[in-house]
Amino acid sequence: MKLRSVDYNSVRGKYVLLRVDFNVQIENGKILDTFRIEQTMPTINKLREHGARVVLCAHLGRPKGMANPELSLRPVADYMKVPFVDDCLKRDFLAGMQDGDIVLMENVRFYSGEEENNLEFAKKLATGFDLFVNDAFAVSHRAAASLVGVTEFLPSYAGELLVHEVENISRVLENPKHPFLAIVGGAKVSGKIGVLKTLCKLADTVIVGGALGTTFNYACGANPGNSLYEPDMADTARDIMKFAHDNNCELLMPLDKGVGPEFKQTAQRANKSIDEIADSDVIIDDGPKTAERNIAEIDKAVTVVWNGTFGMAEWGDVWGESSFKIAREIATRTVAGKLTSVIGGGETVAAIDAIGVRDDMTYVSTGGGAFLEFIEKGTLPAIEVLAI
Repeated sequence: MKLRSVDYNSVRGKYVLLRVDFNVQIENGKILDTFRIEQTMPTINKLREHGARVVLCAHLGRPKGMANPELSLRPVADYMKVPFVDDCLKRDFLAGMQDGDIVLMENVRFYSGEEENNLEFAKKLATGFDLFVNDAFAVSHRAAASLVGVTEFLPSYAGELLVHEVENISRVLENPKHPFLAIVGGAKVSGKIGVLKTLCKLADTVIVGGALGTTFNYACGANPGNSLYEPDMADTARDIMKFAHDNNCELLMPLDKGVGPEFKQTAQRANKSIDEIADSDVIIDDGPKTAERNIAEIDKAVTVVWNGTFGMAEWGDVWGESSFKIAREIATRTVAGKLTSVIGGGETVAAIDAIGVRDDMTYVSTGGGAFLEFIEKGTLPAIEVLAI
């Protein structure tokens, strides 16, 4: 897919509405992870260096169309050391901007018209600008006013990050080198039906794990214990297994699990084979036999796509063991030049960050839901409007 990209030589003196994804975790006014901010800096810096007057538009959380001080983007402006405008529809500040200036506007989701993709709201948002640039891949699966609606009123282009996301993910989907391994974890089958079927058509092997894997085990008759799973998705899981078989894709499920007596970080871990799990067991991680099998599959692959952790990686080594083993092996093989690795999803990125291997991966996407939907459909609403 080819996107309209910015002609930076023509932006001097122009007012640019730049949609970015600054939906970051903030605690006590401090940003905990600046990854998404860092990834959009190449676009911001290029526009600034070429004399554009850049106004950043972003959202934070789900304020449901109402102003909420707890979801203000002011801490992001403070972190970036740029002026902050407390209402995304204010325009009086534009007259004071000079070439190369950058301003961040308040949370665009403080208006209900944003998520509704209301064209009247989109028109107001576009007012005062000469062009629109989308650099917010992680939210481009949303048909929102600041992503889709504004393109009705402004010449619109893709930023550096958006172009790189589309190029890197498309390269794996359109012309992957084989053997191709897909690793899919997380909590729910229900949110990943389409992407699982797409990957079963593309990949030689698909590994499912985490709570999602528990549902697949349950669909095959295993006891899920007192654990997170989706009993009503058993038929769907069996349908996906058949779909994989029909497409000559090997679908692999967990062989064992790390369980505890309760769902707590401090719970004592025991490893049990799938057929040993008792009604009282709480599954919190995949087990060591599964991890060993997964490592062997990674070692056979030359292309890996990974989305979704297999345990509570945010709880550290005890309950993040299976995810960390996957991350280390993918990183080792990638650094050795034996593997092309594409990683997506917030929890997955957090897991690779926890053991310091993000820079060892071929490509790490800023997207979670957008990453999965792009794999499934090959496009997204906010990308489609920028396609050539």
